[in-house]
Amino acid sequence: MTTPSASRRPRRALLRATLVPAGLAASLVLVPLPTASAATAAGPTEPGSLRIHDIQGGTRISPQAGKAVTGVPGIVTGVRAYGSKGFWIQDPNPDADPATSEGVFVFTGGAPTVKVGDSVLVSGKVTEYYPNFGGGSQSLTEISSPAVTVLSSGNPLPASVVVDTRNIPGTYTPQTPAGATTIEGLALNPEKYTLDFYESLEGMLVEVKDVRVIQATDKYNELWVAADKQDQKSKRGGALYESYAEPNVGRLMVQQQAPVAQQPFPVANVGDVLTGTTGGPLDYNQFGGYTLVAGTLGALQDNHLQREVTAPATDRELTIATYNVENLAPGNPDSKFAELAQAVVTNLRSPDIVTLEEIQDNNGAKNDGTVDASQTVAKFIAAIKAAGGPAYEWRSIDPENGKDGGEPGGNIRQVFLFNPQRVSFTDIPGGNATTAVDVAGTGAGTALTASPGRISPADEAWANSRKPLVGQFSFRGKKVFVIANHFNSKGGDQGIDSRFQEPTRSSEVQRIKQATVEQAFVAKLLAADKEAKVVSLGDFNDYQFSPALATLTKDGVLRDLVNELPEKEQYSYVYQGNSQVLDHILVSPEVGYAKYDVVHINSEFAQQASDHDPQVVRIKP
Repeated sequence: MTTPSASRRPRRALLRATLVPAGLAASLVLVPLPTASAATAAGPTEPGSLRIHDIQGGTRISPQAGKAVTGVPGIVTGVRAYGSKGFWIQDPNPDADPATSEGVFVFTGGAPTVKVGDSVLVSGKVTEYYPNFGGGSQSLTEISSPAVTVLSSGNPLPASVVVDTRNIPGTYTPQTPAGATTIEGLALNPEKYTLDFYESLEGMLVEVKDVRVIQATDKYNELWVAADKQDQKSKRGGALYESYAEPNVGRLMVQQQAPVAQQPFPVANVGDVLTGTTGGPLDYNQFGGYTLVAGTLGALQDNHLQREVTAPATDRELTIATYNVENLAPGNPDSKFAELAQAVVTNLRSPDIVTLEEIQDNNGAKNDGTVDASQTVAKFIAAIKAAGGPAYEWRSIDPENGKDGGEPGGNIRQVFLFNPQRVSFTDIPGGNATTAVDVAGTGAGTALTASPGRISPADEAWANSRKPLVGQFSFRGKKVFVIANHFNSKGGDQGIDSRFQEPTRSSEVQRIKQATVEQAFVAKLLAADKEAKVVSLGDFNDYQFSPALATLTKDGVLRDLVNELPEKEQYSYVYQGNSQVLDHILVSPEVGYAKYDVVHINSEFAQQASDHDPQVVRIKP
């Protein structure tokens, strides 16, 4: 599970004194706004010497950072009364330098009282705010602790910059130069680099027209659109993430300045279109990078995206699926159990074996030492049966309390469900949270030393992470080894829009270690029986082109089936507008026949039972 967007949450604790206007000419209207100063401050009466483009400068860091500025003129182009409260101003008289933005955010802390169209003078301190400094985010140039004077109202707004394929550069980012630690000191080159182009428009009015939705509306009223029609398109309308070297350049998050009864935020799925113009100031935030904070929203064109149903299996095909059910616990609404169950029965067609990730213990996130998950699983099995599915049986191993990561107190783990009318589970005693499963025997006599068992649970590779669960099954007299996985998450990695280029993927180190351990276990199985049928599947939290998956498939012990899909179908998760692969099904060489399907039912939809799409494979052992 990847941390969801949360940019509607307040981003800082705010304590501000109130500005008390005094001693100004009668023709000026003073707007009281919060200020960091405990002293009384008066709004400016005359324009100062600096303009917004002087404050923004030609790099990512303002040449005026940390300094006080006085009487900066501009037209109010947008107001935000939630989260980071404030307003945007833009100079209607730009300079000739395309690298210097003409817009800036004025951080008030309290609800701003200016209106769009007001002509204002702003005094305050220039600051560089990092929404996620430790995570490598870029900064947002702001004027903070403001004193504001409204000169007039109802003024026309500066013309918006249309952002589209014609002006978005095809190269995403410059690289950090030798001797530097970030790209912050580089002169912006908005005609060459995407991140420089967006930075040169920071705080300015921009607009997109007739844009495709590439990430569905989330619970914070945010969605993502493709401003560049040349970005790689998925089969169902998303933007495919295909390599570290070539991020999709046209991705923009869209928020709304304030909910408007006449124009509620659209509930959109991937592939829908915002027709007409969507426009507003260009912002930057922790969870989405560059963000269009819309004052005007295009109309929603619903393209009626449908949830997929996998192809039916023949009687001689063994069907094995994986599904990350996103922190499933007995306290979740019954509707979540019902939706997940319906997906298993209808969209996955009741697979013979289902490996589940993120099954929580019996009291969910309550952190009281409980590790048993029998109530969680029983409730889910009952929901599947109520939806018309089989009476699944299950196997798992309770983790040690607090040792497997995930939501604190939840004790997430992997679970095997299996249909006893179709497949049998070979129970071999000895498996527990701390005992490592091994391989016994050779040839046709090869078996696990424990089933279910955990692969090397004491190895440092699995610290604060889920240990792989391996089970031995029998289908039509044929032995099949199944490994249920949930590798460590990407938490702590720097974003692709980071000020550090290339961004550091710190979490990748542990996943490579995990892949190394599991690859060695599979290799040992195949050394004992070269004809062993192994299926390794689950949420690997990494891409098909990543070092971790290259490690897992080393020496051909496993092959990653996602690479055998048509390119435009290679995704199971959508994050920051990128349709990407986090979930995989891999098989050993002797599993030659493998009909594999990612069943798109969640990741592209505003209404989700989970944030992952399930997957299923049909094999003939």
